[in-house]
Amino acid sequence: MEPLHNKTYHFSAISIKTGIAARFRKFSKKVGRSHSEALESMMNFFEWNDISPNASLGPNMTSMENRLKKRINALVAIIKNIEKNQTKPTNAMLELLFQEDKGRSNDNQEEIIFEAPPLITENEELEYYRKQYDQMREQFQLVKTDLQRLCDAIVFVKGSFGSGYLKLQMTLEEFKNYINTTPYVHHHNKTKNGR
Repeated sequence: MEPLHNKTYHFSAISIKTGIAARFRKFSKKVGRSHSEALESMMNFFEWNDISPNASLGPNMTSMENRLKKRINALVAIIKNIEKNQTKPTNAMLELLFQEDKGRSNDNQEEIIFEAPPLITENEELEYYRKQYDQMREQFQLVKTDLQRLCDAIVFVKGSFGSGYLKLQMTLEEFKNYINTTPYVHHHNKTKNGR
């Protein structure tokens, strides 16, 4: 029969300062059964958490806890604000609507009768669209003749420096009269400052 503890350990000596060794002994009594277990658990902690023992961990736990509490309080305030300004008024409006709906009696409601619109014959419909088409053709012809008149009044003037330009051979009075007589120009209204 074999003994229960068949493991063999190989030990190695490390030189440590006396004060640090005493401190480590107290620490290892709290953490593990032996100095080896305490040292191994410390090394595992640093390796698993990817922390360097020389690096600073930043703010201590109480300041982190205070910061988290402040953020949680801010979130609670935001949620209360949303509830106060959005959810409760909407809920109150919906409740009022449903209360009014429940308060109505079916006897008081008038029955709404939807009447069929008067029917239009095909001839009437064709006549309507024909009139619209004729009006559009008339307006198109007016625009076409006005544009032709304007194009006929335009002359090319060759510039002495650089390229030439187009000139409208019409007096200012003729041009204003032309604009005022055109029925399809909708920008005759002046702005408040007169421009």
